Amino acid sequence: MIEPQFTSLSPETSLSSARHVVAGSSDYVFPILDSGKRLVGILSKSHFIKPIPRQLILVDHNELSQAVKGAGDLQIIEVLDHHRLASFKTDVPILFWNSPVGSTSTLVALSFKQHGIEIEPSLAGLLMAGLISDTLNLTSPTATPIDAKVLEELSKIAGTEPTRLSERIFAAGSPLLTLGPSEVILADCKDYEEDRHVFSVSQIEELGFSNFYEKQKELFEALEAYRSKQASYFAALLVTDVNTQNSLLLISAPAEFLATITYPNQAANLFELNNVVSRKKQLVPYLLDRLHKINSSIS
Repeated sequence: MIEPQFTSLSPETSLSSARHVVAGSSDYVFPILDSGKRLVGILSKSHFIKPIPRQLILVDHNELSQAVKGAGDLQIIEVLDHHRLASFKTDVPILFWNSPVGSTSTLVALSFKQHGIEIEPSLAGLLMAGLISDTLNLTSPTATPIDAKVLEELSKIAGTEPTRLSERIFAAGSPLLTLGPSEVILADCKDYEEDRHVFSVSQIEELGFSNFYEKQKELFEALEAYRSKQASYFAALLVTDVNTQNSLLLISAPAEFLATITYPNQAANLFELNNVVSRKKQLVPYLLDRLHKINSSIS
């Protein structure tokens, strides 16, 4: 016998939404149908009673606003990071390794060493790439002697000189030429929450600013759209020239916040940040200070 009336779910249905649907239905079994009405799975009410076995490790971040969707519903068992500490709590003690080095790749390499696990040459090359990108080949103010030591060790394992790999990484292609404006904004975007304000800071690295000026209008429109979608107080894009070690800051923000920025203006929403290359160590602390200034003036 075929039952034509039944409750179904789609593969895109979130777990919390599915729980509401299941709780309000008298059915016991729920087919999962894709957009073509094809059966791709089955859930039963008993599935929602069983504990979720998934556990999560946060790497290169410790703020849930930057984590994968649904991270707050999972058990976080470890954090490996080098950024500022946000409001973070767990029900049980966990391993929390937060060190002010220039790259999480350094911490990953140190983790291998700590546990006596050999790093394969191909993995050493990947870790080198991450370390070089994060620290601009150790020229960023975030770079530490620990990063330099780890990069030297990885270089020996991978059989690759850091300078040569650095040249290949930064010459591989401009994000502004290979990505659309909205993709540029999301390529390396971090969302933050401070003093009840949500904001985002994206960063890209370029060989010069010529490509940026050609795309400036479209990039600002993409920032405006992302700010609106996230209901953020402001959305910023840091464009860093790896040759000169200078940056430009394009920002969509209220007028009162723009007025607190003390860097030289190039345009209404564009600022010149000479000798600024680090989002983590230079830009975000500055923006937080500006945000606190706004809040103190209001209160």
